[in-house]
Amino acid sequence: MTAITQPQETGDQRQFDVGCTIEVEHTFESLHAHVELDGSIGMEPGDTIKVHGDPIVVPYGEKQVLRRTATVRRAGSLERAWTRATGDLEFMELLEFSFSSGSEL
Repeated sequence: MTAITQPQETGDQRQFDVGCTIEVEHTFESLHAHVELDGSIGMEPGDTIKVHGDPIVVPYGEKQVLRRTATVRRAGSLERAWTRATGDLEFMELLEFSFSSGSEL
């Protein structure tokens, strides 16, 4: 198990390593990847997580649970405010609405 290290100050941002559990499922019922950080680490808008290690490839029909180390980078106050202000606009780009039957007119 990887222990939480002390946060390192880098400018107005904090960065630290923490252990994590990764669950990847590639089945007919579900295609997902979830990362759960060790400890009670709350994430805020603009914060990022980078999971270290080799790429994870899960063959169809299987599910894997792995342990890795992740680096959490806390957003600065300006980056956090920008993320909050623009987050809803970026979310709308993910939505696709269609009311056609797919046939050509």
